[in-house]
Amino acid sequence: MLSILTNTGAMTALQYLNQTQRDLETAQGHINSGLKVASPKDNGAVYAIAQNMRANVMSYAAVGDSLNRGISTIDVAVSAGQSISDLLNELKSKALAAADGSLDTASRNALNADFIGLRDQITTIVQNASFNGTNMVDGTTATFQALASNDGTKKITVSGQTMKLSGSIVTVKSTSTISTQAKASTLVSTINTSIQNVNSALAKLAAGSKKFSIQSTFVSKLVDTLNVGIGNLVDADMAVESARLQSLQVKQQLGVQALSIANSTPSIALSLFR
Repeated sequence: MLSILTNTGAMTALQYLNQTQRDLETAQGHINSGLKVASPKDNGAVYAIAQNMRANVMSYAAVGDSLNRGISTIDVAVSAGQSISDLLNELKSKALAAADGSLDTASRNALNADFIGLRDQITTIVQNASFNGTNMVDGTTATFQALASNDGTKKITVSGQTMKLSGSIVTVKSTSTISTQAKASTLVSTINTSIQNVNSALAKLAAGSKKFSIQSTFVSKLVDTLNVGIGNLVDADMAVESARLQSLQVKQQLGVQALSIANSTPSIALSLFR
């Protein structure tokens, strides 16, 4: 039926053109954002999965920060322990020299002054070996913990090592001197014990630092893997989107032409009245 009131062809052409326009806007949105799933409206299930994975990534970022702080804290303690070990070696050298009975008073006094200066330097190092308010060598921190999982239930623990003078590791007393041959001879054995204890404590701290480093590397790789997984879920394939955009643009042009043809159909009715 030829009607000027109802143009079925134009209606159909307009519906297809409107659908093409919506598809074109979607493709342009994918290209502009780089995402094929930018909101729940695009794909609710995929968006929910991606959001959960993003939450895990953010949680692991906090875990990584905690581990990095732990590594820095232990590294400071290790550096302090190395310095203390070096100082103990020097103290041993001074004590051995002072154990020589042939030394005159002036030489012994000079060695003793050096010994006291080196001895007190251990205290200075211990007091300043802190990072972010945590000191693992002055006895204030029995154990240090860092996050190891994104739910906070798992932690990595490292024990502190007290390296103060007159302690169980550094057995040299804060009042020790080598002012006499007898004192110097006695201190040689004490310093040897302290050196062994400090080196053992350093080994424990180094093992703890290794644990932190291994976990930090794992977390970093895990975050990278999660990010790749998120990308696989929501990232737009630009090659596909480009091809689709060009196809839709052609389809849009054809739709406009089809609508134009359909709109011209009622004008045929004019020929009936000539």
